[in-house]
Amino acid sequence: MTERLTWLIAGLGNPGRQYAATRHNIGYMVADELARQLPPGERRHRFDGKIIETSEPQGRIVLLKPETFMNLSGNAVAAAARWYRVPPERLLVIHDDLDLPFGQLRLRARGSSGGHNGLASVIARMGTGEIPRLRIGIGRPEHGNTIPYVLSRFSSEEERALPDVIKLAAEAARSWYRDGIDAAMNAFNRADALPGRDDSRNRGQH
Repeated sequence: MTERLTWLIAGLGNPGRQYAATRHNIGYMVADELARQLPPGERRHRFDGKIIETSEPQGRIVLLKPETFMNLSGNAVAAAARWYRVPPERLLVIHDDLDLPFGQLRLRARGSSGGHNGLASVIARMGTGEIPRLRIGIGRPEHGNTIPYVLSRFSSEEERALPDVIKLAAEAARSWYRDGIDAAMNAFNRADALPGRDDSRNRGQH
């Protein structure tokens, strides 16, 4: 009998109501959207995080929102990966990215942290950069320090587009374990995958 695979998806963010709607928490937002889309599952608090275990035909899907602050995200992610015996290639980290325009997605199979402290923590605790990650563009501020920017809310224009961005990112995450990393990258690492653009795949999202 073939062993049932487990896929771990970690949406990064900061805990606390004051951070809930900020740019840095878009990973949390996508994890919440996945929880809405996937079959109902068992919810629990474990590994300094919120866990939902559910199932798809591809295997067990574990959603994780670390409840440490961003810079310590790797503690929860590495603990969950050990517990569920998930190798790096079946772990997906979802996080915000200053170097991408707002709403643009970039799925990668491996790499460095790109300066993102949450991803850097995950890489350090997992002991490898061979970890798939889904980067979601939040853009950069025109002037000044990036810290107040990432900890601030989206602009009113961005907030109108945000639900579509989050749904698209959730779809990319599901494509990762359903179709494989290469197919998901080909489908979602495209300018026409942005909400509001013409999309030949006709997913029916507006």
